[in-house]
Amino acid sequence: MIEKNNYTHVRHGFEPLYDSFSNILILGTMPSVKSREQNFYYGHPRNRFWKLLAALYNDTVPETIDEKKAFLHRRHIALWDVISECDIIGSSDSSIKNVVPADISVILNSADIRCIYANGTKAYDLYMKYAYGMTKREIVKLPSTSPANAAFQMDRLIHAWGIIL
Repeated sequence: MIEKNNYTHVRHGFEPLYDSFSNILILGTMPSVKSREQNFYYGHPRNRFWKLLAALYNDTVPETIDEKKAFLHRRHIALWDVISECDIIGSSDSSIKNVVPADISVILNSADIRCIYANGTKAYDLYMKYAYGMTKREIVKLPSTSPANAAFQMDRLIHAWGIIL
């Protein structure tokens, strides 16, 4: 990581999560500082991703990385991010620049993904800019589970994200 005017150059740091049975792909932008510290997706304690999925599937909220992986595999959900590296200030999606896109085809060539979902507008926009031309696969934009998306309380998130079921 190289600091430049509050920007840090960040490489993703961990692999996509998927297997040959994955049929849903959820894409974020770039792991937050907390997620990078934990070396796994949606690691910020205030991010509602894991609580949301547990509510949708009427399941308990996975706590450990192993529990989160098992949850996703049981539900045939793949996780990855649109960006493999970029310059970013902290965890701020709005500061992202100098993007190196992730190779999403790794998942699309290995699993029978029936639908791709973006966790937030920035993930959607980055996918459309960097990945759509290569994949030619549509993506559904869902509201971000980030705590920064205060406009969406949990009940609104559950309603919007219900489409993945």
